[in-house]
Amino acid sequence: MLIKQQKKQRRQKRIRAKVIGTKECPRLSVFRSNQHIYVQLIDDQKGQTLVSSNDLKIKTIKGKGSKIEIATEIGKQIAEKALEKKINKLVFDRSGYKYHGRVKAVAEAARQAGLKF
Repeated sequence: MLIKQQKKQRRQKRIRAKVIGTKECPRLSVFRSNQHIYVQLIDDQKGQTLVSSNDLKIKTIKGKGSKIEIATEIGKQIAEKALEKKINKLVFDRSGYKYHGRVKAVAEAARQAGLKF
């Protein structure tokens, strides 16, 4: 039986084979650890990160909040940065995680802030 990390890597490869980001429609990639969450908009054709955001500054500024509340703030923050760069359409890469909890909170907040998936 494969261990958890190998299964996640398989899911990531399967997703990345289908989800490709361009300059006009970049890939919104989510990485979450036990404590933090990181989000990037990536142009896969150039291999370039267009916009990124994480919760490191939010935790120090706002103090404590639930992980889902912080993920919602990150979703709003990445949407604002993307809209400043005139990016409003993108593809979502959940990086092998279930569309649940913090990953879902980031996606829903970005949608509400004006991004189209």
